[in-house]
Amino acid sequence: MDALAPLLVALTGLPALGIAAWYARGDHEQARGLALHWALIGLAILLGAVALYWAGDSRPRITGVAVAMALAVNGLIVSMVLRLRRDEQGRPDR
Repeated sequence: MDALAPLLVALTGLPALGIAAWYARGDHEQARGLALHWALIGLAILLGAVALYWAGDSRPRITGVAVAMALAVNGLIVSMVLRLRRDEQGRPDR
């Protein structure tokens, strides 16, 4: 049962990698940046799952991993939103 939580966390990271692959096929100017952000989010979640498996039953380690993973994923999401806003503001009116 110690591997159930990390497995579930790893499974929740797979949709982010799928979204990254979907954006990577796009040909609009923001596609590469969005694909990179989504891939990094998926990677952060998968690394968090590995770290949760490493943490085992140690509550301080589990807490540290959960906080680090939450900060990494939320930081990447904020970065993605700021990039989208910057690209939108820099675009001339049509």
